[in-house]
Amino acid sequence: MKKLNVMLLAAVFAICSIASASTKPTKSETNFTKEIKELLKKPSFEVENEIEASVTFTLNNEGEIVVLSVDSDSDRIKGFIKDRLNYKKIETKLDADIKFYTMPVRVVAS
Repeated sequence: MKKLNVMLLAAVFAICSIASASTKPTKSETNFTKEIKELLKKPSFEVENEIEASVTFTLNNEGEIVVLSVDSDSDRIKGFIKDRLNYKKIETKLDADIKFYTMPVRVVAS
């Protein structure tokens, strides 16, 4: 189980890094990535195969994540991401001009 957690964190970090690779990440992007990784740590289920998802979300006025959609073949990962991210407050202030964010997430088996 510990190995699974480490693999999950590594996958989330790698995906977040690739998603923001178009330019050098700002400090707020780096902090945001760390906050997302913390929220997605320690899944409550065993992962047998690699699972990929694309998460689209926005931030409300209170700085909470509002998950708009999770595109994945796995209903389990959809529920996991929604439960872990939806209406969770983040401290990082992001660009107010951007209304929607899309982030790829990949959960790998240990």
